[in-house]
Amino acid sequence: MEAEGTANLLIGDLSPTFRLSQLHLSKIWREFGSAIHWEIAMKQFLHVWNPIRSMLIVPLLRFAIVVCITMTVMILLEKLFVGAISLVVQIFKLKPEKRYKWEPIEKDEELGNSVYPMVLVQIPMYNEKEVYKLSIGAACALEWPSDRLIIQVLDDSTDTVCKDMVGQECQRWKSKGVNIMHEVRNNRKGYKAGALKEGLQHDFVEACEYIAIFDADFQPESDFLLRTIPFLMHNPEIALVQTRWRFVNADECLMTRLQEMSLDYHFKIEQEAGSAMFAFFGFNGTAGVWRTKVISDAGGWKDRTTVEDMDLAVRAGLKGWKFVYVGDVQVKSELPSTFKAYRFQQHRWSCGPANLFKKMAVEIIQNEKVSFGKKLHLMYDFFFLGKFVTHTVTFIYYCVVIPLSVFFPEVAIPYWGVVYVPTMITLCKCMGTPSSFHLVVIWVLFENVMSLHRLKAAFTGLFEAERVNEWIVTEKLGDANKTKPVVIDIKEADKSIDSQLTEPCLPKLKKKKSRFWDRWYYSELTVGIFVLFCGYYDIAFSQRGYYLYLIVQSAAFFVVGFGYVGTPTPNS
Repeated sequence: MEAEGTANLLIGDLSPTFRLSQLHLSKIWREFGSAIHWEIAMKQFLHVWNPIRSMLIVPLLRFAIVVCITMTVMILLEKLFVGAISLVVQIFKLKPEKRYKWEPIEKDEELGNSVYPMVLVQIPMYNEKEVYKLSIGAACALEWPSDRLIIQVLDDSTDTVCKDMVGQECQRWKSKGVNIMHEVRNNRKGYKAGALKEGLQHDFVEACEYIAIFDADFQPESDFLLRTIPFLMHNPEIALVQTRWRFVNADECLMTRLQEMSLDYHFKIEQEAGSAMFAFFGFNGTAGVWRTKVISDAGGWKDRTTVEDMDLAVRAGLKGWKFVYVGDVQVKSELPSTFKAYRFQQHRWSCGPANLFKKMAVEIIQNEKVSFGKKLHLMYDFFFLGKFVTHTVTFIYYCVVIPLSVFFPEVAIPYWGVVYVPTMITLCKCMGTPSSFHLVVIWVLFENVMSLHRLKAAFTGLFEAERVNEWIVTEKLGDANKTKPVVIDIKEADKSIDSQLTEPCLPKLKKKKSRFWDRWYYSELTVGIFVLFCGYYDIAFSQRGYYLYLIVQSAAFFVVGFGYVGTPTPNS
């Protein structure tokens, strides 16, 4: 009783601003039953802590809240803006065929196949055992005269078995009259950009007016070229035609469903708005067709970042070229279904743009070929908001600032800034996939978890840290093989080519299972423990009601941290 009275006396002598927090500390200490003279230690600790708290931590936390809320409002305005553009396009049916000249290629008996321009199809791949047959088969099945089509399989595989299998597949199609080439490099310099660049160094490329690019797991429909090439033929100002991705394994697991929600918003809203409003957007690296001369005009493929596709798009945009997004043309592809593969992909997609922005910011500002509005769109909307602000707010605000605020009663976050604005942003983004609206809460929690890696990757790219040039090819598990078989017949010169596009090409090898803790992700677990502690503190002391969010968010970090997301990795 004497110790308790002394404690009350000490607390009463201090300023009222910190009385509540000191009572909390006293209560925690009593619950643990310390045997030392804690009142003396507490007095010494508070003597040092109180000035630091009042003069440094509280002002910094208040400043962080203001900055985060400001950024959140900026994101909301951007979502409303691009959403309004996309809505106008949908309501008034302003499809690309209406905004640009588009006419089907008509056959001419006198000119014959010469009415079709020469097209080069490039398929870069690297140890793609599970999916190489899909992309090669789909490319060979394209409806286009064989004497006007060249297919390049740019194989950087280091697995000799895989390399031989790809070579045999190319030879099989070549024996059936398809003009296909299997090109192998002695090194992987420049990764995908290096392969694409070397593929353009052949003499026959000069005769090709357009270049279509497909990653190894992408399967274009047979009429892909017939629906995209006319945009380039009849509109000399257009440099790129980008089509939409459609995911064959979206229902593979919950993680792929959540990825589908994010990517559907990107294609349906962001790419559509960029195409309609600015005739510019970031090339997605695959499922697109380039005008050949634009690639050389913009400086060719460069390997200075891990987003060679975005790099080329920005440089071409600064030259004044226009891009068009055609959402009605969809190309089947595969989402990464293991969390490890997804993490590597997101690192590359977040690190590369930040690094590119650092290297091109001055060039964008000094450019004189494009309007001020387009430069503003590039600097503010495309790079600053899309590649920095979004990642920063998502992690710093929702996983650091809000949890920390429960420890400081004098720091208040306006209700509209923590509930209304984030809710409106979420509603805007989930409009891309209305069928998955019931997963919106899980999607938000998962995006908050992933923001940890995206923010770290963005800073890695900005400051060119150790992993800035890390390139790990996204693992494909051959999930596209689970779709219904599609048999395509091509008859030309009295030859029939049958392609079983979805035939599995390789039995999956069983690997020895690793220890269960090898699949743990300790950064997620660390943040999960922190958020959980903040939630407990809010329940026990602050009673702000934030624990309703904090407990659930910590659970999401734990689920991911313990590896219970996505499909199991082959060695787990």
